[in-house]
Amino acid sequence: MLAITAVIPAYNEASRIGDTIKYVNSYVDEVIVVDDASKDSTAEEASRNGARVFKQASNKGYVEAIKLGFEKARGDIVVTLDADGEFLAREIPKLVKPILEGYADMVQGRRDHIPRPSERLLTWLAQKKANVGDSGTGFRALRTELARTLELRGICICGVLSLEVIAKGGKIVEVPISTQKIEKPRRIAWFHIKQFFYLVPWLLRKY
Repeated sequence: MLAITAVIPAYNEASRIGDTIKYVNSYVDEVIVVDDASKDSTAEEASRNGARVFKQASNKGYVEAIKLGFEKARGDIVVTLDADGEFLAREIPKLVKPILEGYADMVQGRRDHIPRPSERLLTWLAQKKANVGDSGTGFRALRTELARTLELRGICICGVLSLEVIAKGGKIVEVPISTQKIEKPRRIAWFHIKQFFYLVPWLLRKY
């Protein structure tokens, strides 16, 4: 049986991170929380609830957080999910199953609805190059050895992570997932404008 590491990027999630870790712990062998220079007690709460915690000295964003998690993971499979509890830990077994059975290198949790129009646009553009599916989902599983080879140049993962896996010959499978509503403000993702310029080179290159 392959070991599973959950990688949870977190920024100012002290009120939620403890419960998230408790739920996730039942389905993985290890939980890593990467605290992206939170201004609250996120790191302390994560450590108190049993996670291995790595703190970034400055706020570097989601991509750098998951890359650090990939580097530190001890498991054979890494599962990424959000700190706020939007994704359901009980669906982790469904997410890792295609990898355990040997017919996927990465599994994406396909959401019923992608909330941000800018994220939908980036995925639509990436789809012109290859079948990337729900390329911006934060709930995915992949082989750790593959995860560590990813450059992930960009502000976020939208489009580029899936395209990079495909370029490396990785097999992507999608499984439908559920999400639960989280009571917190959803800000306009202005960083998606910058992400467009990281995605364009992927649209132009030849595999």
